[in-house]
Amino acid sequence: MRQLSSSPLGQVRAWLAAAALALAGLGAGASQAAAVPADFWGVSPQAAPSAEQLQRLRRGGVDSIRIGISWNAAQPKNGVAPNFSASDGLIGGAAEAGLNVLPFVYDAPSWAVPRVKVPGPTSARAPQTLPVKTGAERAAWSAFLAQVVERYGPGGRFWSENPRLPAEPIQTWQIWNEPNFKYFVARPNPVEYGQLVKASFAAVRGVDPAAQLVLAGLYSHPGEAGHFSPPRAYFAADFLERMYRSTPGIRTKFQGVALHPYTGSFKRLAPQIEEFRQVLARNHDSGKGLWITEIGWSSEPFGQEHDSFAKGPAGQARELKAAFSLFAQKAAKWRLKRIYWFSVDDAPPGVCNFCGGSGLFGKGFVPKKSWYAYVKFAGGAP
Repeated sequence: MRQLSSSPLGQVRAWLAAAALALAGLGAGASQAAAVPADFWGVSPQAAPSAEQLQRLRRGGVDSIRIGISWNAAQPKNGVAPNFSASDGLIGGAAEAGLNVLPFVYDAPSWAVPRVKVPGPTSARAPQTLPVKTGAERAAWSAFLAQVVERYGPGGRFWSENPRLPAEPIQTWQIWNEPNFKYFVARPNPVEYGQLVKASFAAVRGVDPAAQLVLAGLYSHPGEAGHFSPPRAYFAADFLERMYRSTPGIRTKFQGVALHPYTGSFKRLAPQIEEFRQVLARNHDSGKGLWITEIGWSSEPFGQEHDSFAKGPAGQARELKAAFSLFAQKAAKWRLKRIYWFSVDDAPPGVCNFCGGSGLFGKGFVPKKSWYAYVKFAGGAP
């Protein structure tokens, strides 16, 4: 496994490896894998990958796959048992391929929380608030989350129902996705998110006392932050700061934080990450690890209107190389645990402004230049 040694000699070697990376700049290679923690390289799919595609990702050096488990999709009707067929397929395929799984559990059905149109010029709908406004909401969320952990955690029913699969019980859970941005909760609220984390910690640890919680990936700098009342978005650092201040005892309820530092250029990554880590330091929590659970650019033609992420195929690969070089160089300083490229595949038009070109693979699972760049860092074979 690609893990730093804690011995003095290992520390010297790690420092030398990091220094070599800094000198190498964009000249990425498999040697960079030695400078990062185990299971560092991850991806997020937009559509469910096939078994063959998962195997190819693993051969390419991918360690982990991040998937969403939507409460709304799994249990759209009250009083009906959740349907986990979608997540069963992904988690089973990942286990067969030897891939670690990081699930983010999110969303709420309309019977639990009112769903409303997302503010602004969009047809999307989202829960109006997080499921903590009433005792009934908290109880329903906690019950669903507990069922997820009971299914996929240690000794879970999914593993006993599928004895031919390599047992890879999940013990790290991410709570919600981008709760600081309107697309995942129409009225973002850091106070409510702190309450959700506390409720989730009790639900998860009630099933698996050794489970680890990672906070939701926060979108670092959404453009609507600070412009509307009630808020449609918060800057990630501000949201995290407000959560700490409003939620006594919150530091003991999670083991890692997560960030989605989307930006038009890799050159702005470091300031965003430093800003985020400063919040941890101010709240006497700087020992927490940081997970970059989404990062990416688009291979769509450079200069597309309203899409600063569009770089063209060569530009997408260039941004990946530069960002991954930075992450490898700063892994120890920033306490980076994992990096997840968004995404594996391109989405149909209209999903988001850059989702149609964000994949490492295009239509027909044809690899892009960015996939070959990814593989060099991950130490695999394309």
